[in-house]
Amino acid sequence: MNIKQSVGFYDTFERSGSPTRDTHYCAGCGHGILHKLICEALVDLGLQDRTVMVNPIGCAVFGYYYWDVGNIGAAHGRAQAVATALNRTLPGRVVIAYQGDGDLGAIGFNCTFQAASRGEHFATFFVNNATYGMTGGQLAPTTLIGQKSATSPAGRSAAHEGYPLHVCETLDQLQAPVYIARCSLADTKRIMQARQAIRKALEIQRDGKGYAFVEFLSPCPTNLGMDAIQAAGFVANEMEREFPLKCFRDRSAEAEPLPAPVPAPSPSEFFAGDAADAPVAGDDDFVEKRMKFAGYGGQGILSLGIAIAEAGRFAGRQASWFPSYGPEQRGGSASCTVVLSAKSIGSPDATHPDVLVCMNRPAFERFAPTVRPGGLLICDTLAGVTPAEAPAGVRFVQVPATELAEKLGVPRAANTVMLAALATLGATGLPREQLLAALDASFAKKPKLIPVNRKIFEEAGAWCREHLARAGG
Repeated sequence: MNIKQSVGFYDTFERSGSPTRDTHYCAGCGHGILHKLICEALVDLGLQDRTVMVNPIGCAVFGYYYWDVGNIGAAHGRAQAVATALNRTLPGRVVIAYQGDGDLGAIGFNCTFQAASRGEHFATFFVNNATYGMTGGQLAPTTLIGQKSATSPAGRSAAHEGYPLHVCETLDQLQAPVYIARCSLADTKRIMQARQAIRKALEIQRDGKGYAFVEFLSPCPTNLGMDAIQAAGFVANEMEREFPLKCFRDRSAEAEPLPAPVPAPSPSEFFAGDAADAPVAGDDDFVEKRMKFAGYGGQGILSLGIAIAEAGRFAGRQASWFPSYGPEQRGGSASCTVVLSAKSIGSPDATHPDVLVCMNRPAFERFAPTVRPGGLLICDTLAGVTPAEAPAGVRFVQVPATELAEKLGVPRAANTVMLAALATLGATGLPREQLLAALDASFAKKPKLIPVNRKIFEEAGAWCREHLARAGG
């Protein structure tokens, strides 16, 4: 007897730590059948080496141990978003989102609806087994009326849990999808019909024609409390009554290939802004600076960070700005981290900043212990911090930023005073002219404020030169 070998899989599965040909699926589960159909189609259509499979949380979360294609995991419900990104950044690839009903139909339904509405160029294979299979058989969006589950032990009630979600019917209301079909994995005849639907969806991807969605009604013997034959009968006799098998749409014959995605700009092009503002080549000897600015919302903390990040960009450095703030418009805690480097920045955060600016005492109490030894700590005098409270091994400087801003007639310009202090101390490693250029740029929409803040910068700088030594001195 000739036995056809499965194709498109790895020779051995390394999931358990030792080579095996066993998957983690339960006996009678539809996932194994569907895996074979998909891999067979990819090989037959010559698409295996072009394919990237996206699988999120669910029973198929370990699919990357089996499919011999490109694989990427996704957060729960976010496979459609990840598939969108892959399609747009890797043109020419065949992208497949493989999701279950507890993922796509619940936390991921909006992502799915929006991707289908946009007509994204990938195929979605949606496994509907009417339950949360991986986590113990809880009520899913597609659980049938009257069907018992771990979270509906008396059976699903329309009055209490609502009606089952019909995903294909919902997506069929949209204009963009090219192909929408519902199939079943209950028996051989139905499996052969599913095989054809899979190939149709993949041919659409091969030809670049757009979004294809195929739903598969699948048995889950373990959570249904049935053997494999009973579970298949449940799919054929119960699920198909609620979810009729149907090709809802097939526009593949008339659909035109989608235009190629617009080439993405390089990182330097994207962050450079206008050509006139493009950064010059940076100094490879520039020592990376990690700075944190903290205070209350409304004190200009975030704007101060943006100005320094912009100054770094103007000076040809790599720069990042990473804000953190609460929901309050004013008065809540606010902070941001700025990293300046001659090289690509791996993380925009700073666990141990080189420079910390605190505009109030809560900011000092929270962040002062994190300043690296040898670092610089600058506090507004109104924070009420004494030198004895400063961490050991850290240079401590007090600047009456709020007081100076009030004396100069602009109480909200305390951040400009702090910018002048940082410039005077040489704490940013940036030229003074670039800091001034960034200060001007921050008021581009309010040009009348540019000379006012320039004056404050100069007056504050004079105070700092009289009272403070440079950070390296």
